[in-house]
Amino acid sequence: MKVLVANDDGIFSPGILALAKAMREVADEVVIVAPDVEQSAVGHAITIRRPLRYKRTRLQGLEGLEAYRVDGTPADCVVLGVHNSGRPDVVVSGINIGSNLGYDVTHSGTVAAAIEGTTLGIPSIAFSLRTSDRELDFSYAAAYAKELVPAVARRGLPTKTLLNVNFPVGEAKGVRLARQSTHSYQDTIVTREDPDGKPYYWVAGIPTGPREPDSDYTTVLEGFVAVTPLYLDFTHTRFFADLAEFVPGLERA
Repeated sequence: MKVLVANDDGIFSPGILALAKAMREVADEVVIVAPDVEQSAVGHAITIRRPLRYKRTRLQGLEGLEAYRVDGTPADCVVLGVHNSGRPDVVVSGINIGSNLGYDVTHSGTVAAAIEGTTLGIPSIAFSLRTSDRELDFSYAAAYAKELVPAVARRGLPTKTLLNVNFPVGEAKGVRLARQSTHSYQDTIVTREDPDGKPYYWVAGIPTGPREPDSDYTTVLEGFVAVTPLYLDFTHTRFFADLAEFVPGLERA
């Protein structure tokens, strides 16, 4: 089994180091390709207006593994990793510092790396860890990844489908399949002034949304691992009939 490891927190993040160490125990070949700096919340951006640098990097504790840092996005990392190191059996992304739940998946760089792998026809998984005021502990998440990734490599995933896996704080009570929630953030704009008196802005937010039964958000809050299959066909086919009633110039079947 060959595994490509990416993330959005950057190549020196403790989360990617924990995930890569776990993959080394179950895979024949592991390649790490990650951003040179943090790229959180960049979504599925691809760099097209400047060249990208792809630099071999030594990672402490991962001697002997191929590791490269890219001055681009998580999706860039997957594209370049597949192009330069060959097609892997599985793409894994993470372990992200912080959950990626509900609508988070639309802007998450961690999930975007797995989406890019999926668009290339490679089974892909995003791993994220809920944080708190406790010290970060990736041990449970890494141990679970060692079980899940080989299973996905053997079984595969359906076309256009990736797995979004979120871990609670501490050791999980168990594992549940969960649907994507409507959990999102209520944006707050903080306005400040620079030394020249010109305004600048920080976009902040607090989690909002109901605790829906069987959702990823509720599952993680209750102390369980949430495994959510995401499907990349966004077409709302059930809306076709209603849409046909008012779209101007629509060709009739």
